[in-house]
Amino acid sequence: MNRTILHMDLDTFFVSVERKHDNRLNNKPVLVGGVGDRGVVAACSYETRGFGIHSGMSMKMARMLCPEATVIRGDGGMYSNESKVVSEIISQTVPIFEKASIDEFYADLSGMDKFHDSYKMSLELRDRIKRESGLPISFGLSTSKIVSKVATGEAKPDNQKKIEVGEEKMFLAPMPVQKIPMVGDKTNKVLYNMGIKYVKTIQEMPVEVMAQVLGKNGILLWNRANGLDNSPIIPFHERKSISNERTFGKDTGDMRRMREMIRAMGENLAYQLRSGNKLTSCVSVKIRYSDFNTFSKQVKIPYTSADHVLIPKIEQLFDQLHNRRMMVRLVGVNFSDLVTGNHQINIFDDSEERLNLYQAMDHIRDKYGTDDRGNSIISWATTLGIPNISSMGNPFNGDPPIIPAHRNA
Repeated sequence: MNRTILHMDLDTFFVSVERKHDNRLNNKPVLVGGVGDRGVVAACSYETRGFGIHSGMSMKMARMLCPEATVIRGDGGMYSNESKVVSEIISQTVPIFEKASIDEFYADLSGMDKFHDSYKMSLELRDRIKRESGLPISFGLSTSKIVSKVATGEAKPDNQKKIEVGEEKMFLAPMPVQKIPMVGDKTNKVLYNMGIKYVKTIQEMPVEVMAQVLGKNGILLWNRANGLDNSPIIPFHERKSISNERTFGKDTGDMRRMREMIRAMGENLAYQLRSGNKLTSCVSVKIRYSDFNTFSKQVKIPYTSADHVLIPKIEQLFDQLHNRRMMVRLVGVNFSDLVTGNHQINIFDDSEERLNLYQAMDHIRDKYGTDDRGNSIISWATTLGIPNISSMGNPFNGDPPIIPAHRNA
């Protein structure tokens, strides 16, 4: 049975939320992100794109390209709340949905046509979201997640597009290969060197050729180019907290060891947040002494998944908690009040260099796994012999340098 997959994307989400709360921004060029020269563009209105501006660009460059743009620092908490409103509307309407990010959703409407036209249902859902949230949203409807996502991109801004069963290949064929999710700059360069500019060329190639050039990713790319995608909808469940704790083999009073342990816990939990597209607004630390008396302390913070925000809070809580002249049996760290949202939200505070650092550290973890011996990312990576990692210094003090070597670690 053919599936019916709906993909919905809130248009220029951060900008739309700002305009909802200040209609003076309507129809004007708007940039959301870090307001300083070293900040990064988190989102930009359609009015700025004709100047060559895009998300991820340095704010300094964006302001040079479009000096008349209004620059807004952004409010991660406000965006998360607006996203929750839309999530609640969708949950009340469809049988199962996936929240892919703070502004992107999938829903499985397979079999619904027996009771209600799926396209009509999608239109009604879009109208309700616009009416009750006050935000523009686009959708694509097809037999797979990939084709629906591409259809949404073609429908924008503030519109919808349905791809009929059997027309998936025809729909994708004339598009540039960059339109296929997973084709980044590196893959696009490989395809360009092969003379492949459009999806139709991939469709006409034997899958074996793509596999020979790109391995398993080549097979995946060939399937996507042909509209073949059976990836499931992952049901959305809001996780409330994540935590980590460690019982020492022998009770300890070594402050340096304990601080290194909670720092490593915080780094690994922050990495889990970023990997799962989550943000936290509550940090807590726990200490259990050798007499089994247990104490904990927590602090509320703006939504984040950034090490340079979380680690100092963890260390501060630990220093406040550790006030007894007694050996320690256990330490633990907990992040709670989680919401869906990726590290893009933290671009309001981050410099381009810091974002590069996080990408480098997360890439190291993706390749080598996480350390479970209580070592921070710097000391752990140094033991692995990763070049230049020991020269980073403390990544939580000031703006760290760009470290190109780590991108190939």
